[in-house]
Amino acid sequence: MIRACVVAGVLLAVCTAPAYGLSGLSPGSASADDEKLFTFRDARITESSGLAVSPSHDGVYYTHNDSAAQPEFYAVGEDGRTKATFRLRGAEARDWEAMAASKDPATGRGVLWFADIGDNFDGAWPDISIYKVNEPRNLTDATLPAIRYRFRYADGARNAEGIMVHPKTGRLYVVSKEFAGSVYAAPKKLRTGRANVLRKVAAAPLMATDAAYAPDGSSYVVRTYFSATLYRPSGEQISKVSMPDLQQAESITYTADGKALLTGSEGPKSPVYRIPLPDAALPSATPQASASPDRPTTQGTRAAEPAAEPVGLTGRDILIWLAAAAAAIGGITLLARRTR
Repeated sequence: MIRACVVAGVLLAVCTAPAYGLSGLSPGSASADDEKLFTFRDARITESSGLAVSPSHDGVYYTHNDSAAQPEFYAVGEDGRTKATFRLRGAEARDWEAMAASKDPATGRGVLWFADIGDNFDGAWPDISIYKVNEPRNLTDATLPAIRYRFRYADGARNAEGIMVHPKTGRLYVVSKEFAGSVYAAPKKLRTGRANVLRKVAAAPLMATDAAYAPDGSSYVVRTYFSATLYRPSGEQISKVSMPDLQQAESITYTADGKALLTGSEGPKSPVYRIPLPDAALPSATPQASASPDRPTTQGTRAAEPAAEPVGLTGRDILIWLAAAAAAIGGITLLARRTR
């Protein structure tokens, strides 16, 4: 029994590290180049879990709350004030964990995606849902029709907190939140009449909390509680990027010009920071050959799609998780002794 409790405690501490004040262990710190873009002012935005830049409205950002919320999202201006609130018709908000914004490759119209993909019990739900919504043309409160797509994983249910959409192909990806995380690709054509199968195509950092594709498709980023990692579409790692210290780092996306990252946190009146990309990840520094989704690379993988590529941990990552685990074990051992 005690052994089971210790294991459960370790998992609890690791999965909720920021909530237990472990952010001080994080390699992320505010850089002189980091800029606080704005702070959410709306008292209803208490658990900002997804973040996206509007494809159609300049200076507008979208966000939504985490679990136990309504199926709604907010359009926020550069001053942090809410411009409009939108509700999805016929949708549920079981555990909304991420969102993405893209443009329909066929029509050029803005599209928003909302991911009800949280599953803290790794199998509590028979399937997960992602909702597709046409971006509202007018920033006034409204209820919007949504298309629901159901998904299941080819290798069994799991928890996830990240989605991203390739800007050129429109293909959807889900990034799992696990000790051995993965990037899963959705089918090229999504169907509403049955569950779409998600298949693993790449490895991801442990405990990923969000992900996003660059506006030009030249790179993608995966966020964790402690840092962010940039990849080329082939799966090759470009670099890690330090993140500012946040209460509970949950969201990440690219700026509209693709030259910086935006990251946010849960919590009332939470901030959104702008972090410049390293030179190696700037759009102009990426070979244009990688932009073709149909031309295989020399390794035989699709150039514009994530390819299976091992993602290793840094020594600092390992130390952080070992510290969290040690703290949990110590606390639970003490509790066990007191309750003998």
